[in-house]
Amino acid sequence: MNPGTLPLWLAGLFWLFGSRNGRRYRAIEIIYLVTLAEFIVLHGKSYYLAPAYPMLFAAGGVAIERGFTVRVTWLKPVLLATMLVAGALFAPVIVPILPPDRLVAYMQAIHFEPPRTETSHTAALPQIFADQFGWQEIVDSVANFYHHLRPEDEKRAAIFCQNYGEAGAIGFFGTKLGLPPAISGHQNYFLWGPRDWTGEVALVLDSSDDDERELFAFVEDLGQAVSSQWARPFERRNNIYLCRELKVSEQAFWRRLKKWTSRRHPRAESRPVVIPCRADRSRSSGSGNPHVPAPRREAARLGTE
Repeated sequence: MNPGTLPLWLAGLFWLFGSRNGRRYRAIEIIYLVTLAEFIVLHGKSYYLAPAYPMLFAAGGVAIERGFTVRVTWLKPVLLATMLVAGALFAPVIVPILPPDRLVAYMQAIHFEPPRTETSHTAALPQIFADQFGWQEIVDSVANFYHHLRPEDEKRAAIFCQNYGEAGAIGFFGTKLGLPPAISGHQNYFLWGPRDWTGEVALVLDSSDDDERELFAFVEDLGQAVSSQWARPFERRNNIYLCRELKVSEQAFWRRLKKWTSRRHPRAESRPVVIPCRADRSRSSGSGNPHVPAPRREAARLGTE
């Protein structure tokens, strides 16, 4: 939203409420106010209400044209100039005009700090930009490890991601790299299920291997997934774990994964999925993995450094 448009949509709101001609469109005002109140009570994100403002812009244009410019002729060019100046000032933080480093410097220069739409967002860039970085690098890292598995393991391995962003990146960029579609318990990915995964082999993106070691008989940390310095912090802390021999059935495992919200634990924001399991832990050293030859493991690690 451009702060310079505040007089325009406020004029529209008052015109709908108090004008004889505007009353016939009062349903627009009621819809806006009810929706605004709902989002305030339910703690909706700031951009949820954005689609409602074009209606108020139209009403405000009519109000200014009919009411103010007849008696205050200077108001129209002043309001137009205000919107243009404010729009130019805030355009770089809404539209990808500047490269990341220059954008950060620009926001510091104008003393602007964008609102956090998620509590876990602590990146230097606004979230709408930070969410666009790092995906290709993550997928390249996963592909490097995936193609260093033994051929028979590649055929039965699943790629498990903690959220729909990571899973979507695997689906979007991974096709050209020969990766299978990712599985995840996050939002609609839960509904799509584990596909044809048998529970024998999985590459898991996660920031910690605690849950994986509870659920699998063998877990090896293959290394950190490469990301971008401009990506969101929790996406820069993921490692890739090679997991074997699921201790529970695939159906029982999948029932525990359902997760709709994107809120994260305040002390572990990079772990959106926490899988409760009381199975005995079984830790194995990666150096003794009989399934991945040492040269392959070393090559995989070198590929992400």
